[in-house]
Amino acid sequence: MTPEQMRDASLLELFSLEAEAQTQVLSTGLMALERNPTQADQLEACMRAAHSLKGAARIVGIDAGVSVAHVMEDCLVAAQEGRLLLRAEHIDALLRGTDLLMHIATPGDPNGEALVPAFLVQMASLLDPTAAPAAASVAVEAPLPEAPPPQPEPVLPAVEADVEPAAPRKAGKRPVEGGERVLRVTADRLNSLLDLSSKSLVETQRLKPYLATLQRLKRMHGQGMRALDGLKTQLEDSGQSPEVLDALAQTQRLLLETQQILQQQAADLDEFGWQASQRAQLLYDTALACRMRPFADVLTGQSRMVRDLGRSLGKQVQLQIEGEKTQVDRDVLEKLEAPLTHLLRNAVDHGIELPERRLLAGKPEEGTIRLRASHQAGLLMLELSDDGAGIDLERLKRNIVERGLSPADTVAQMSEAELLTFLFLPGFSLRDKVTEVSGRGVGLDAVQHMVRDLRGSIELTQLPGQGCRFNLEVPLTLSVVRSLVVEVGGEAYAFPLAHIERTLEVMADDIVQIEGRQHFWHEGRHIGLVAASQLLNRPAGQGEANSLRVVVIREREQLYGVAVERLVGERVLVVMPLDPRLGKVQDISAGALLDDGSVVLIIDVEDLLRSVEKLLSTGRLERIERGVQGARGASRKRVLVVDDSLTVRELQRKLLSNRGYDVAVAVDGMDGWNALRSEAFDLLITDIDMPRMDGIELVTLVRRDQRLQSLPVMVVSYKDREEDRRRGLDAGADYYLAKASFHDDALLDAVVELIGGAQG
Repeated sequence: MTPEQMRDASLLELFSLEAEAQTQVLSTGLMALERNPTQADQLEACMRAAHSLKGAARIVGIDAGVSVAHVMEDCLVAAQEGRLLLRAEHIDALLRGTDLLMHIATPGDPNGEALVPAFLVQMASLLDPTAAPAAASVAVEAPLPEAPPPQPEPVLPAVEADVEPAAPRKAGKRPVEGGERVLRVTADRLNSLLDLSSKSLVETQRLKPYLATLQRLKRMHGQGMRALDGLKTQLEDSGQSPEVLDALAQTQRLLLETQQILQQQAADLDEFGWQASQRAQLLYDTALACRMRPFADVLTGQSRMVRDLGRSLGKQVQLQIEGEKTQVDRDVLEKLEAPLTHLLRNAVDHGIELPERRLLAGKPEEGTIRLRASHQAGLLMLELSDDGAGIDLERLKRNIVERGLSPADTVAQMSEAELLTFLFLPGFSLRDKVTEVSGRGVGLDAVQHMVRDLRGSIELTQLPGQGCRFNLEVPLTLSVVRSLVVEVGGEAYAFPLAHIERTLEVMADDIVQIEGRQHFWHEGRHIGLVAASQLLNRPAGQGEANSLRVVVIREREQLYGVAVERLVGERVLVVMPLDPRLGKVQDISAGALLDDGSVVLIIDVEDLLRSVEKLLSTGRLERIERGVQGARGASRKRVLVVDDSLTVRELQRKLLSNRGYDVAVAVDGMDGWNALRSEAFDLLITDIDMPRMDGIELVTLVRRDQRLQSLPVMVVSYKDREEDRRRGLDAGADYYLAKASFHDDALLDAVVELIGGAQG
């Protein structure tokens, strides 16, 4: 390819990108002008978009694009100057021209230049109804000599013209975003970047145990030096020879030099680890943000589709959208386009009535479809409603009976919600005859299938005569999932939060047998209880003697309590698909990495519930033994919590007590010092800023006391600056935890790292 050809190819690609952006401006503006033809801001925006496209088409040498954009610009300028009032036929023609421009700008698109002459004739007749057809040439800056002679054609609505509406580009490929420069990056590269950033974030966590070991080594070194000081004093008092004392002094000097090196290395490693974790987190957050796009990206062309489809059916329909800026993963957006398009077409065809019927029902002639997007607990919540006729429940009942789906007497007793579920069955339709829009048997079942592929759900409600409402819930991203990590058989598993109703502790005495199955009573209903160890083929661990940790999961109307050994905590996990060579792994959807680099498997809740039903049907569901006995005779490790905040003290006390530790509390450093001198503890957890005696003073006293020198110390403070961390560690603390990043498992994991489990 010659440099000139490369340059031309690049320009054509740029023109295609600009056409994509400017035709979207035109579509949005023209539909706004259809409601109010004199909106100055919309007229200006549309005129500028047409003008920009005309200039861009001239630069790349696409004469057909110049012609179409020029005549559209003439029409819009006439409207701006008050010489022309835009009517429905003008909007139809301008929208047709918008589609034509997109076809012209798309390489290899056949619906382009051949349709230009007829469009120019139509626009000429609209701009000057008295002019002859040949007048079209006046509006053309660059005539098309190779095109056949233009033939006059009647003015038709855009949906009936021979120009197919230009298909919107896939989500995430819009060329401009708030005036910023935008580069094209493949989805695979973005996925790779997110994967690498998540792994780098995990790798930085591996520095923590090295730093903790170095801090412990530094403390032990200090203890050795103090012991050597004591030995020197004893030797001097006993009258040892100068040679021995000189050798001892030389040893002390060497130890002092190694102490300085050790302190410097520990400080450097701590600073490096902290900065590396901060940068890795920023890299991960930025990579994740690159995958997110505004919900508006999936709406490209939807308003136009609703408008055109309504006109073809003789209906007046408007689409109102809320939450266009809601951020969603680009993969989710792409997979939402098809189900949303189907639901919108369904609302226009089935929902919105003809104008005369709406007037008889006391409604405005124009029907309204509302689409609202919002975030909630890591989910994209979509609500699509219309103010149409709703669903004829009597007709639905007759259809169910006629199809032999259920006996008439049973159908007569069904609730409205039960009746509406039949609409999601394959091939079910209330349309008596097949049209271009409906009645082909590809209905809500396809929508439901597509939504479930996104790990989401869909629900239909309606009010007769007032319209229908679809509620969709899908994850904001397929790359990241908010999960509850639990422990089963010594291994980590993750339940997506979207499927968790709640977590709770069930006392052994509250478990009852009903029809041979275990249940517990919660909020007015019995919930079935199953052991995660049996479902996941893991060895049953020994839990608490009198209680069970239970995760209550929901899939549509099904609720089950899954007993696990331990609730580790909530995590945001980067999804790592399983190797396709493994096939479908039962009850597992994907994998992920935890902060410490260990692997966690993500539960496929829908699959898990199928496993429960299978075990129930075969009678192989095992009972969970109540009152599993642990090691009762072992002594519990004691922890002293020192903090002047009642809330923090109580939170830490509950967390540690629930894990089995014996916990005492102190209200400030002085109170804590008195407790340490009078009682024995396995661990000290202290704040820094406290009255009477702060945490640094307390830690310093502990390290000077011969009896308490080896006591592990953890500092938990709101201060997260590097100098604060170093100050606490230099004073002698073994672990520094910032309250800003504090969460339940962070504290508990640190305690286990320092002193092990609760049983001594």
